[in-house]
Amino acid sequence: MFKKLLVANRGEIAIRIIRSAQELGIKTVAIYEETDKTAMHIMRADEAVCIGSGPRKDYLNIDLIIQAAKRVGADAIHPGYGFLAENPLFSKKCTEAGLVFVGPPPQVIIDMGSKVIARTIMTEAGIPVIPGTEVLGPDEEGEREAVEFADKNRFPIMIKAVAGGGGRGIREAHNLPDLLKNLRMARSEARMAFGNDAIYLEKGLVRPRHLEVQILADNYGNVVHLGTRNCSIQRRHQKMIEIAPASVDAEITDRICSTAVEAAKACNYVNAGTVEFLLDEDDNFYFLEVNTRIQVEHTVTEVITGLDIVREQIRIAAGEKLSISQKDVTFRGTAIELRINAEDPKNNFMASPGVIQIYQSPGGHGTRLDGAVYQGYEIPRYYDSMLVKLTVSGFTWREAVDRLNRTLSSFVIAGVKTTIPYYKQIVNDPDFIEQRFDTSYIETHPHLLDYVDDVPTMEKLADLIAEINAHGYNPYTESR
Repeated sequence: MFKKLLVANRGEIAIRIIRSAQELGIKTVAIYEETDKTAMHIMRADEAVCIGSGPRKDYLNIDLIIQAAKRVGADAIHPGYGFLAENPLFSKKCTEAGLVFVGPPPQVIIDMGSKVIARTIMTEAGIPVIPGTEVLGPDEEGEREAVEFADKNRFPIMIKAVAGGGGRGIREAHNLPDLLKNLRMARSEARMAFGNDAIYLEKGLVRPRHLEVQILADNYGNVVHLGTRNCSIQRRHQKMIEIAPASVDAEITDRICSTAVEAAKACNYVNAGTVEFLLDEDDNFYFLEVNTRIQVEHTVTEVITGLDIVREQIRIAAGEKLSISQKDVTFRGTAIELRINAEDPKNNFMASPGVIQIYQSPGGHGTRLDGAVYQGYEIPRYYDSMLVKLTVSGFTWREAVDRLNRTLSSFVIAGVKTTIPYYKQIVNDPDFIEQRFDTSYIETHPHLLDYVDDVPTMEKLADLIAEINAHGYNPYTESR
């Protein structure tokens, strides 16, 4: 087992990794930029290294991170998610520097990072994929290929960046002028986001459900799945709410999970990953992509299985076999996760940096919080807007929903705008309560933005803080 692990990330995922590593008796190292020196992950690690002035650029500097790891005597590097987690060059350079990269091998990241190569591998393995194209040619050639594909498959058509990920690099076309306009825009966006303007097309499914399967694979050919998640509630292809297990027919669930294991084997997967699918209105499912990293929503799977996925990641990277077989994996209850961001939903979800004047989190049975903020923390404008992940569980779906409603009602973050009041609307929406949702849910429920933001105004904060200090509790939440 490793003696020292450097975490090449920040925020809640860095803290999440640090906790599991420390439970394994591994010393942990946090990295940070000067513009992020008050971040909580620095306080949770055994030691911390400033890698540059920032903002953002040094967190992405592979050479600086590896130099820091060598300087502190780390054995391994865990990339978390985002940043460098899906960069095969990072994995390769770690290995060349004598460091273990906690994640899949570089070739797997390369193959699954190219959506076209991934589709080819899955097709050859007999796994169903959505009808699509190869990489489109440049300019007029690509436009001609796109028109031919649309004539054959009809609209809607999805335009996707070959190197895309995390919901970025995706556009949808509903007619021919829309297609030609979005082709040009998609190329430009892909070039800026990924340094690669290659795009391809897929037949668009109407109101599909987005399901995914968590898998674990070791270096000895052992692969297990940890069940399904429903990630259909999204905004602009960015997931907002995640649920485990996905509420679909048991026979379909079994087929999706076994297909995910086949997909992992087909691409020679090692470590933790997620195989994603789209499920159409007729319950046909299609391979979408493989995410070659730990995902934000891994917490819901941990809650219903009792397994520590990050712990397994570290053990696999250290050369150990999976600690479980498929028969050891059991599921209990339902878990729901919300990503609480410093954003203003009423203002097109614009980021809301500032100082957290009051932070009072919920607790109680079936409540898990994965956060990286505290009262008095100034949210930098340079980084991701996620403050905390709230995960609740219940023995049944309805119990989990009721618990989510209760926890949101007692969650107070004042001083910045957050997505909490918007989630309160969702959790009381009849369609959500009855699990009538697919990937169109957010855009077909615009009325959910019609709420009164009841978080205390800045003018009331001084009086509210005085009340808290005087009574030892928050009369604002008590009065509700």
